[in-house]
Amino acid sequence: MSVQGFEGDGRRLRAWHLALLRYAVTLDHADHINVMAIAKEIDRGRCKPSEPASFTFFRKISTDLCVAIARPDESADALLQHYLAQIEDDRLKRAFAGAIEMDQALTVRKPRQPRDDSALWRGLTARSSVRSGAR
Repeated sequence: MSVQGFEGDGRRLRAWHLALLRYAVTLDHADHINVMAIAKEIDRGRCKPSEPASFTFFRKISTDLCVAIARPDESADALLQHYLAQIEDDRLKRAFAGAIEMDQALTVRKPRQPRDDSALWRGLTARSSVRSGAR
């Protein structure tokens, strides 16, 4: 497979994640159909053009996820938590968790360390020194 093929797969996978997010927000039948269409396209891309689309992973997981989103219960929660753990994009993960009201599944981010900008300004005189010396 070429590099362009991998880039196309990445775009399709992102479109699938976003379609699932949209379905989680709207629970609209049209959005469910969109999720399934993207899943079918991804599955078809895994097969050789001369073969029938025998790869069904994304269609099956899409069906399971959509059912879990629409009718939450304990087993649905486990599936949704597993799906959330697989999402690498933090913003998408937070948005999806919020849409399905599963905030406890989020990981806590580490606080950012303050930057040490002192090296950047070292050797420069303060503005107050420059103004008083310019008179």
